[in-house]
Amino acid sequence: MGTSVGSGAISFKQAIIIAAFFEFLGAFLAGGHVTKTIRKSIIDPTPIMGNPEILVYGMLSALIAAALWLTIASWMGWPVSTTHSIIGSIVGFFYSRNWSGCSELVKNR
Repeated sequence: MGTSVGSGAISFKQAIIIAAFFEFLGAFLAGGHVTKTIRKSIIDPTPIMGNPEILVYGMLSALIAAALWLTIASWMGWPVSTTHSIIGSIVGFFYSRNWSGCSELVKNR
């Protein structure tokens, strides 16, 4: 969107409207598939199912880790993906709780 606004092809307001529409559409149409892929193919949430406190702390730590990484990378001018950062943080949390699941992931790939 930045290049479209910068070149004057669309206004800032138009860019916000277009981006909001497609962000919602992507989350609505593909969000469930992404969640299912992560939950079924990448991580195994069963080891923490009985302990919601661990899940809350883990998600908070994943969010903080991703935020710190993105802040440092942005400050350094490195092009990094926000999505990859948060997914990597979540995967790291789950494998820290269930290290044997990591070997299963590697064997199945």
